[in-house]
Formats: sequence, C-alpha cells, structure tokens
Amino acid sequence: MLRAIALTIAFALPATAVLADGAVQKLMTAADKTRLEHYDETRKTALAEAKSGDPAEVTQLDALLAKPLLSTPDFDMGGEWRCRTIKAGGFATLVIYDWFKCRVSDDGSGWKLDKLTGSQRTTGRFYDDSEKRMIYLGSLFIAGDKAKPYGSGPETDQVGYAFRTGSQEWRIEFPAPTYESKLDILEFKR
Repeated sequence: MLRAIALTIAFALPATAVLADGAVQKLMTAADKTRLEHYDETRKTALAEAKSGDPAEVTQLDALLAKPLLSTPDFDMGGEWRCRTIKAGGFATLVIYDWFKCRVSDDGSGWKLDKLTGSQRTTGRFYDDSEKRMIYLGSLFIAGDKAKPYGSGPETDQVGYAFRTGSQEWRIEFPAPTYESKLDILEFKR
C-alpha cells in the first residue's frame, strides 16, 4: 500500500511541474521571457517618465491605471472593441493615440486578437497566467503587410500582460516594446 502511494506521488510530481510551467512558457521566446521578468521594473520606470507628459494625458493614464483588476477566467473577450495605444516612457514621454478597431474571436484554440485599423497592427493569442492576468503573445506589423507568426524575431514579436478592468474594458501592457517607448498599453472598450 505504501509503495502504491509512493508511486502515485512520484508520477504526480512531474505532472505538477509541467502544469506550473504552462504551455505558454514553451512557446515564449527567451527575449520575451526576459521582458516579462523585468516587467515591474520596466513599468515603474516608464510610468515615472510619463508623469512629465502633457497634464491632460497624464490624467487619462492615471485614471486608466487606477481601475481595479478583475478576474479573467470568466471574462468573455469575444467581439468588436475600440482600442487605442498609449506609449509611456522613452522617446516621447507620453503619447495617447486615437481609437481604432480591434476584434477578439475564439477560433477553437482560445482567444485571438486582431487590431483591424491604424498603421501599427497586432495579431496574437492569450494564455492564462493567474486569476487576474493573462499573457499575450503576438506579432506587430504595419498595415498592408502580412503579419509574421509569433517567434519570427524581436522586430515583430510582442509579449504583454492583459488585465480586465471592467465588464466592458480591459488592457494589455507591453514591457520594453521594440520601438519608441518603454511601455505600450493597448486599451480596449466596447
């Protein structure tokens, strides 16, 4: 009986380690793992720099970031969304762009994001990370170009944390994006 229990525990331990690691860890590039490892530090630096931006835009950013984070596992992300990019820290300190169109769909493999308008676009997928956060792996591309698959290189690969902030709003925070800023935030509203 003790031997059977020991064998059960032995077989359960490797499975637990694999589940804790998660599928997303196997898909994520080493560079993107590093970006997420430094997320808190990068975010803090970027937001501190953004505070010297246009006061009206700083107020908008502060309001967005003050919203409480809600549970993500039961969130129905599907459908059409308004989305806008906020660039914090770096070259321009703080820039908030106009609203564009985004769509989230479930193609049977999970939630998939497509930014449909604007010059800079993204397409990618979401992966569970915790009760209040998902990981987004995507590909940045320019309108008119074909999106490369995630893992094609640092010029197009995107990684970020997605946070739900309401029944009709959420955001993705991209630490250390390749271009222009230290933190990009893609904000979504119905």
